[in-house]
Amino acid sequence: MRILRIHHTLPVLLLAGISCAAGPAHAAGPDFQYVGQDDRVHGLTAPRGCVAAEGGGGRAVTNATRGTAILHQGPRCTGRVVGTLRPGEVAQVRPYFASVDFPVTG
Repeated sequence: MRILRIHHTLPVLLLAGISCAAGPAHAAGPDFQYVGQDDRVHGLTAPRGCVAAEGGGGRAVTNATRGTAILHQGPRCTGRVVGTLRPGEVAQVRPYFASVDFPVTG
């Protein structure tokens, strides 16, 4: 009877190969993602201009767009600015926001 020896590095190499083949996990996801007032994750792909989005309250917000996201406390991008997220920035926003402005440039 033959006993096969499996090295502990084999599973790690297999997982590394699988993750490289699949590419970065964030590439296929939304450009702007936030946890809403309903405690659910919401995502926007290629947002432009003013977008209704109710989130914050200490919940996570991710800006993977190529521009700045300006979070407003009021609807239709009115009221106090409660946060500004640069491209690639992740933050917890307080107190809350009702809309997000994605300035259109160029």
